[in-house]
Amino acid sequence: MQAALKTLYQTVVNLCYPPFCISCRTSLEQGWLCRDCLESAVRIKAPFCQICSRPYTGEFGAPFACPDCEDPPPAFDCVATRYQATGIVRDLIHRFKYSGEFHLRNLLVNWLEEALSDPRVSAEPFDGLVPVPLHPARIRERGYDQIAALVELLGKRRRIPVCLCLRRSRYTESQTRFSRKERLQNLQNAFELRKGSSVLGKRLLLVDDVLTTGSTLEECARVLKGHGAQSVRAITVARR
Repeated sequence: MQAALKTLYQTVVNLCYPPFCISCRTSLEQGWLCRDCLESAVRIKAPFCQICSRPYTGEFGAPFACPDCEDPPPAFDCVATRYQATGIVRDLIHRFKYSGEFHLRNLLVNWLEEALSDPRVSAEPFDGLVPVPLHPARIRERGYDQIAALVELLGKRRRIPVCLCLRRSRYTESQTRFSRKERLQNLQNAFELRKGSSVLGKRLLLVDDVLTTGSTLEECARVLKGHGAQSVRAITVARR
């Protein structure tokens, strides 16, 4: 019995603190990624759009908004994210999202916590974390709701309430091949406020895994503000 308990304990420890890099399998003493893999993650650095965090090259003398966020402005106030969804970042998100590697949520939540420190998010307190909801059919396909899993762990770490106030009321086609305009059309009326939920006067923080065009966050924010939310900011693990 003692040997079995010790084996179980070591299994749990290895899941929480793997003895090797989860990308290249190099031996580690601590952490999730070796130095080389960690440094290969492409960070978003200035200059970038102050609303959607889209990175740009060149010199900009003052904070700016990109063309997509200027006219008309999105329903969300801003989206903070620290990494580009390329290379190792994209690979780990896909492994968590589609391959059932649930333990990777620990690392992805680390990256969400980095986004929480962005001044656009941290400058003003918020009342709750709102996960972007998946349709039940999509959850059955993947085996779990990956966004809800990330938000649950983030809420526990930071002692922030989780507000399950949105539901996905309509199944939508995959957004992968759609343009920004087509994505917005595809998502019209796809989200609604859950019965019995109230967001009146609340400052909310939407959470998603990847930002591509911002259409999903846009539609969620539109619903929340339409029901009286005072502000809707957002964070994601990464953005394309």
